[in-house]
Amino acid sequence: MSDKKDLMWRAYLVYIGFFIALIVVVVKTIMIQSEGSASLFDSTKEKIPTRTVKRYPRRGEVLDRNYIPLITSVSFFDIHMDPTVVDDEVFNAEISDLSVGLSRVFPETSARDFENYIRKGRVNGRRFITIKLKATNEQRNRLRELPIFKLGRNKGGLIDTDETFLPKRPHGEILKRTLGYYRPSEGGSKELRVGIEGAFNNVLAGEPGEEIEQRISSGWKKTGKMIREPIEGADLITSIDMEIQEVAHAELYRQLKNQGAKSGCVIVMDVKTGFVRAMANLQMASDGDYYELYNHAIGTKEVPGSTFKLAVLMAALEDQKISLDDTVNADGEYQFYDLKLKDSNPYGYGRITIRRAFELSSNVIARVINSAYRKEPQAFIDRLRSFGIADSLGVDIQGEPRPTLPSPGTKSWSGISLPWMSIGYEVRQTPLQTLAFYNAVANNGTLVRPQFVEHIRRGQRIVKTFKPIVLRPKICSDKTLRLMQECLKGVVKRGTGSALKSALFDIAGKTGTAVVQNEDGRYGEEGNKTYQASFVGYFPADEPLYSCIVVVAAPSKDIYGATVSGTVFSAIANKVYSNSLSYHKAINEEKKRVKDAPLIKDGNITDLLVVLKRLHLPYQMDAYSEWSRVRTSDANISIVPRKISSTTVPSVSGLTAKDAVYLIEHLGMHVYIRGSGKVVKQTVPAGSPVVPGGLMELILE
Repeated sequence: MSDKKDLMWRAYLVYIGFFIALIVVVVKTIMIQSEGSASLFDSTKEKIPTRTVKRYPRRGEVLDRNYIPLITSVSFFDIHMDPTVVDDEVFNAEISDLSVGLSRVFPETSARDFENYIRKGRVNGRRFITIKLKATNEQRNRLRELPIFKLGRNKGGLIDTDETFLPKRPHGEILKRTLGYYRPSEGGSKELRVGIEGAFNNVLAGEPGEEIEQRISSGWKKTGKMIREPIEGADLITSIDMEIQEVAHAELYRQLKNQGAKSGCVIVMDVKTGFVRAMANLQMASDGDYYELYNHAIGTKEVPGSTFKLAVLMAALEDQKISLDDTVNADGEYQFYDLKLKDSNPYGYGRITIRRAFELSSNVIARVINSAYRKEPQAFIDRLRSFGIADSLGVDIQGEPRPTLPSPGTKSWSGISLPWMSIGYEVRQTPLQTLAFYNAVANNGTLVRPQFVEHIRRGQRIVKTFKPIVLRPKICSDKTLRLMQECLKGVVKRGTGSALKSALFDIAGKTGTAVVQNEDGRYGEEGNKTYQASFVGYFPADEPLYSCIVVVAAPSKDIYGATVSGTVFSAIANKVYSNSLSYHKAINEEKKRVKDAPLIKDGNITDLLVVLKRLHLPYQMDAYSEWSRVRTSDANISIVPRKISSTTVPSVSGLTAKDAVYLIEHLGMHVYIRGSGKVVKQTVPAGSPVVPGGLMELILE
């Protein structure tokens, strides 16, 4: 009976114990929830102040069309330490080794200085001391292997998650201004969007995230806790081809140095699509060398000079005012009111056709146009406007000005405006605007917008593709277009650009030499004038792939477009041609069938059939045999059986050394080979009894 009471008491005690434990758990849970709720509504109970800051992601890369990096982001890390979290025993045992390791990674600071600095921070209870700012990722990884630090953040105190991204341009000065930059508005300054990077900053920048920082005695410290993860920027696949870009940059630099010129630019554009393959802008700096200081190709508006004569003659042809076979007296001097125009040849060219005047770039064209449109100048301006010459191109890169094209009835129009415009004065265009017009002529009359980006990529996936943008489907009639294309070819074949001939392909284009205003706004006296030399055109002339313009401002040794800019154009065209497979036909592009059957050696039937089928050679086989002879007659291939006996010596004539040796040694005889090719003679005649161990000599030719 007493045993039963003992069991009952024990059961009661167990139940009571469980009940008490349950009560304790419930009370603790309620207390925790109450404290948590209070902390949400009463910020004064927070022991450590926190704040939310933006976490900026890695910017996207800018690549050329072949995925060569043009602008990339390099990661740097700010290295900090919380020395208070390290165990005393570990700290005292390994602080010296840690300091030595830090000194090896960052040699500019001694191990003793590192140790004193860390010990002082630990004694003062500092939870956030700076070890190194902007360490590389390689240095960061080496730090993680050092004593103490290898224990991680919670036990080793290493704080290395503060990452910054700095842009890197692997190609230095090349494309510097075209690639550009982005500067946000700060302290009252304006936002700056320069070049490709500025135009596509929203794509490259991504979206910032939000991160929590804690306030400590030495300032704000990142906790590593993210409220919202940042989204990295997308990559830009530009239309730039670095092989063409490097050639353009090098050739322009060489000519500017040779001429001592003030500045210059080169643009190379894909004819069909308008995608810019190269753009070089160089300007002389105070040290006498040349750098990409300003994008003259897009932003500098100047008189185009004789390159504008293409549009002028095109207008007159479209309006049926002239014929290229009309003759004019190019006497070398042309009077308009109290002003004179002169040809570069002071004696003139005599009576020539308008076509020849264009090839020689004679200013007699001013007399032709003035006579044709003197009574209706507005018709001339309207026709030029129909070509798109008066409109900006609307490129993505900022800084493109609107072309200047005077109109009758305005303050800028005068009695000499018509003849002066006919030779490229009073009109102002940027080099890119001039090139776009010539590109339209090369593109069978279709005017396309120049573009600099082909794709936007996120990760390895293309999320957007930019297609060609047509500004004007047809700038003129096909008849006029063909005539002007022939004129541009004539300039290089017989005219001012004859020195640009290429032995490999034809070039079509126009030279231009213009007097430009000096810094005081005047044109200067004779001997003190500033010139601009240019050449613009496309290549190859008959099936154009690229259009190109070269403009050199203020050359000091020569002034003419052919010798100053044309030589640069020619060098670029030749190098692009030699490096581009698009120009060269494959040697096997035209498949010609060989009429006669090729030479085929006798051999194993399996090997023969594999070769014949692979080469798609038709053949005839009367009977199947492991070893065969091949007979060829003209285009016919016949395979006949070769009899091989196991008791007599076979004929191995016509076989290769490999097959002949296999057959003879398979019978137990030995072989000696002399020569190469196929067997023409064997010392043991075919049909002889097999003598195991016997020797046979094979002669090959």
